[in-house]
Amino acid sequence: MNRRDFLGTSALIGAASALLPNTAIAQDKPNNKLVFCAFADIHYYPGSFPHDSWDWLQQILDRATKHNADLIIQLGDFTHGTDSAWDYVKKYNDFKIPTLHTPGNHDFDSCTFEKTFDMYNLPKGYKYVDKNGFRIIITDPNYCFKEGKYIHYSKGNYFKLGGGAHVPPEQLEWLKDTIENSPFPCIVTSHQSYERDNASCSNYLQVRKIFNDANEKNPGRVRLVINGHHHHDNIRILDGIVYFDLNSASYEWVPKAHDKYPPEIANKHRCARNTVMYNDPISAIITMTTDGQLTIEGQKSSFLNGITREMTGNSRLDGVGRPCTPDIQSIDLKLNYKA
Repeated sequence: MNRRDFLGTSALIGAASALLPNTAIAQDKPNNKLVFCAFADIHYYPGSFPHDSWDWLQQILDRATKHNADLIIQLGDFTHGTDSAWDYVKKYNDFKIPTLHTPGNHDFDSCTFEKTFDMYNLPKGYKYVDKNGFRIIITDPNYCFKEGKYIHYSKGNYFKLGGGAHVPPEQLEWLKDTIENSPFPCIVTSHQSYERDNASCSNYLQVRKIFNDANEKNPGRVRLVINGHHHHDNIRILDGIVYFDLNSASYEWVPKAHDKYPPEIANKHRCARNTVMYNDPISAIITMTTDGQLTIEGQKSSFLNGITREMTGNSRLDGVGRPCTPDIQSIDLKLNYKA
């Protein structure tokens, strides 16, 4: 659904612990409002992309501070799993506002999944936190399915294994229980999309059934589902749930290499020829209330050197028809949940 379609839809729907994969942030009493900053796919990988990941992360953290965010959530591909990334991860982990990681495929490129889990404070790769009357559920679809076995991404094995991205049965059962037993409305995060039907999580329909079954029993139990990975900006309301396909904080990957950037960019950054970069780090400030209000304050940037996706000989649209834009849209809507 494009933005125009969504705005029409929203108008109709709107105005009308260490051993366990769960935790609670602080001991605060729930209230009816949660403000958090979300960003995706910043890709800290020195020498690869023509932007300063340290400065861009700081700009995102500063924006969260300016908006008095209760939490900051990154939606995956924070790093490429290298040993040199630890200081960068620590900067995020130690920030004064509580931070959460959602694991992405590239976070397992150069190290074991156990090491990434440890760096990202994810005992099993997935967990939940309760904050201000909401439950935030971090999920992990980074599993290949080969010869009847679920194999977690680790040290870049998924490049050779293939087998897509899956949420394995054990995690599906945990997700079902975590949602059904929640005393709060839920926000679910993943790297790969549970909304897209192309190049997303292979068993997304199983995941969505869990959401829909929970909402049938308790309307409004699952309210917002956010993903990264696809580097495009889209919002879709499906079965009463808002699905937010969150744009990359930094760039769009293009499969067909190009020569549009000058040598001082292309020769210095090994991935530059397969990217169209943004000029600014973009993120979303999301405000939710337990009575159904949802506000997303996005950001607009522009393309580095004015180079757009179509100028590189690549299609402007991705596999599900979504355009490449250097921004995150803003919305303000009210969803009514009735038994």
